[in-house]
Amino acid sequence: MPGTARPIGAVVAAAALFGTAGTAQALGPDGTTPLGVGAVRIVIGTLVLWAAVALTPSRPSVSDLVGTARSMRWPIVIGGFGVAVYAPAFFTAVDRTGVAVGTVVGVGSGPFFAGALESVWRATRPSLGWLIGTLVTVGGGVVLVIAQSGGDSQVDASGVAFALTAGAGYALYSVTSKVTMDAGLAPTTALAAPFTVGAIVVSVLAFREPYGWLGSPGGLATAIHLGVLATGVAYVLFGYGLGRLTSATTVTLVLAEPVTASLLALVVLDESISPGGFVGIGLVLVGLIAVGRTAEVSSGAPAPTGVAALP
Repeated sequence: MPGTARPIGAVVAAAALFGTAGTAQALGPDGTTPLGVGAVRIVIGTLVLWAAVALTPSRPSVSDLVGTARSMRWPIVIGGFGVAVYAPAFFTAVDRTGVAVGTVVGVGSGPFFAGALESVWRATRPSLGWLIGTLVTVGGGVVLVIAQSGGDSQVDASGVAFALTAGAGYALYSVTSKVTMDAGLAPTTALAAPFTVGAIVVSVLAFREPYGWLGSPGGLATAIHLGVLATGVAYVLFGYGLGRLTSATTVTLVLAEPVTASLLALVVLDESISPGGFVGIGLVLVGLIAVGRTAEVSSGAPAPTGVAALP
């Protein structure tokens, strides 16, 4: 895995920050809604991403950004739709199925959606090592959920559907961002552009949601944590890895998120982890190591066909 250690480390660090979202929401104030929290998170995260772009020494000019938006409008718009779908669908899934099931189904389905999209869109077929490692990782997540729920938790079918929708939206955002990176866009800019589209869409949809919780110290702290750390900083790290790895590999590595969420629940929320839960965590780690060992530096070749090639 020459040349992949740093991008892999960056994506795993991003996953660790993503994994703090559930705990932050659990410690946050009452009166929040999935769509409202998702909107706040995306808007703040978008501002952080553009701040990171502005602080980059080789930052693009406004005219360059406008030209990029025109030439890559379809991948950016479609990626923005993925952003707009992901956060509200994920928080709705967690609200209906619980943190464990919602996280594992949402995050666990993402790699398979990404692998399928990448095969069609970028003509890049994931390796057998990636498939085996991903199956082991997702299997470990399932074991973790079953062990922690005692096997008797009720699973809301609509919640699972929202979780799958979140996984598809996340994969769509990741693959389209990779397409724009392959075309020459810097990683952080490639993430910030569709995030802007997603922020506008979600803000319109969430216009009538209650936001009084932002007026409390706890609510403000929750918003800052979710937007700045669990989104903005996390996606800067994610973009560094995505720019150097395939979309499928990157999205699989994000499966470290449920492990972080479980360990935080153990330490911060005083929840317990059963022996079976630790077995699940172990399987997730083994799968991630397998994916990491088979990871290769992305070729960066632009897709010859598909939406990315549209004018």
